[in-house]
Formats: sequence, structure tokens, C-alpha cells
Amino acid sequence: MREKFAKKLVTRGCNFGTKELYYPQWDFSERGGPDARAERLGGVNTTEWTHCPVLLEECLQGLRIRPDGVYVDGTLGRAGHARRIAERLTEGGRLIAIDQDQAALDAAPDRFGELLGRVTLVRRNFRELPAVLDELGIAGVDGVLLDLGVSSPQLDDASRGFSYRQDAPLDMRMDQSAPLTAADVVNTYDYAALRDILSRYGEERCAPQIAAAIVRRREHAPIRTTLELVEVIRSAMPARALRERQHPAKRSFQALRIAVNDELGAIAETMEAVIPRLNPLGRLCVITFHSLEDRIVKTAMADAARGCICPPEFPVCVCGRSPQVRLLTRKPVTPSPEELEHNPRARSAKLRVCEKCRSGATT
Repeated sequence: MREKFAKKLVTRGCNFGTKELYYPQWDFSERGGPDARAERLGGVNTTEWTHCPVLLEECLQGLRIRPDGVYVDGTLGRAGHARRIAERLTEGGRLIAIDQDQAALDAAPDRFGELLGRVTLVRRNFRELPAVLDELGIAGVDGVLLDLGVSSPQLDDASRGFSYRQDAPLDMRMDQSAPLTAADVVNTYDYAALRDILSRYGEERCAPQIAAAIVRRREHAPIRTTLELVEVIRSAMPARALRERQHPAKRSFQALRIAVNDELGAIAETMEAVIPRLNPLGRLCVITFHSLEDRIVKTAMADAARGCICPPEFPVCVCGRSPQVRLLTRKPVTPSPEELEHNPRARSAKLRVCEKCRSGATT
């Protein structure tokens, strides 16, 4: 049984131009304790926190890191992916680690330790990647990693207001210097705007009822905390929706977080801007966690991989368009059963990878 399972993992693997497969044959005879599991999955396990970066080995193989290359982690977080990238660089290599959350940058020196000399830390939104590279005098890079969505430390820090399970002020800002908070959205946006946010960004079927309940509730007093909002959401949902497996507030909180941080706008801008800054054969790896993100990434990569767009009845090409990238993942790479067992938060993760064409020039 175990041998069959291990074989299945190997056959699921993807080959990105190397001889390595994504899913190695795990040694099921020596699973080890928590520290061993964390190490196997690329995480750090201490008495204070455990962080297992999602799809770690898949990302590292997707980037195909050159020791002297220049790489960007546009979503530093707790440096799970970034540290492993830095480990593969020599003194001639460079990692540009970007995050809009000051807490992530403050924690970075401890996360990188002796590797910090190979890393440039930048506090910006990843949508500003071209400007960051210009300021650093870097024309092109050999690889970019984007691990989208909210990070585990942000979810686990109740004071940030991302969690619907813990009481906290309605904040949800990834950049705490940004002016707009979730409380502003909930308490000042009109019914139509709230309904559209919940429907479009959360794909919430009960969006009209929830938006109406929010408007009614705030007529008496502002909704200031996460659990107050959860109560309002619950009150607006029919009994059948409350019996669903997932938390009734999950989709609404996702929608508000996306709206507060303009997440989808940032992804669309970045996908358009980042491919021209890849060196020939440079690679872009993007991890998404829900269908809205994945749709933007999939479409952008597919468009960049298209060649001629002339109508089929044209006898010769007149558009002069050639592919910018080649797709290395026709279907997204998803976490292995081993990873899901020890990191349930990875269950919705999807990785897509593309490679800049050899003839493509950086701009």
C-alpha cells in the first residue's frame, strides 16, 4: 500500500526541463516527529511557531535557480520560500525580497541569518516590482516568485483582523500604513457596493442578504470588530447555508480583504509588467489560493504564450506577434498528499510556471 502510494506521488510529478520530479518517494518507514516533518516540507518548527511554505520544492524546481542569478520573491512573508532561494545562491547571486507588511521585513534578519548578505529587503507592494528594479539598477531578473493571498502569520495574528474566528478590530490591511480598512468598507460603502464586493470577490451566493443586513445593523451602531461582523453575516444566511462545511463568514471575509488591499488589481498589473523584466529563459512561478487569482494568472500566462493573433483567413501573418513565454505547467501543480497531511492550509494552492522565450528581451 505504501509503495503504491509513493509510486503514485512520483507519477504525478512535473518536469520543468530537469531530470527531477516534483514529488519524491517519501520514506514512509521513518516519518519522524514534528521537527522531522517540518524539515521535510521545508518549514521551521520551534516552540513559538511553525511555518511550512506551500509547494516549496515545486517552486524551487520551477525557478531552476542559478547560483549567480538574480531572483525576486515578491511576497516575502516569513521567508519560507525566500530563505531556500537564498541558500542556493553564491556571493555573486542576489535575492530581492519584497513585502508591503513591515512585520515581515522586521522578522527577515532572523529568518535569513547568515544569508542576509545575499538579500535586498524592500518594503513595497509587488505591483511596484518594475519600479523597484529600476531603483536598484537591475534591467532583468532570472526568476520571480509570487505567493499570493494572505500569509499564515497575518491570519494567526488576531489583531490584524483577517480571521473570522478571533475577535479583533476590522482592519485586514496587509500594509498597515494604507488608509483604507475593512471597517471603512463595512461602515461607509452603500448597499450596492457591498453586494458587488461580496458577490464578485467572495463569490458569495447570499451577497444581497448579507449586504442588506450590514446596512441595517450599522444604522444603529458601527460594526467595529470581526466577531460583530460574523454575527451579522450569520443572521443574514439561510439555515442550509449555515450547515455548510466551511465557516459561513469565510467568503465574505475573503471578499473584504481583497477589496481593502486591491489584491486582484495588483495581480493583474504585476502579471502584465513582470514578464518583460525576465531575462531570456528566466522563470515566473505564481501560487494562487482561489479561483479569482488563478483565473488572472492563467489568462495572463496564456496570452503571453500566444504567437500570431491574425484572423485564420489571413494568408500570412501581419501582426508580427511572437510568444513571450512558454508554459511549463499546462495544468497547475497542486500539493501532494504528504504536504496536505501536515499543512492543511495548502489544500487550495495552485502553482503555475512559465519561462521567458530565449529570443525575448528585457525592457
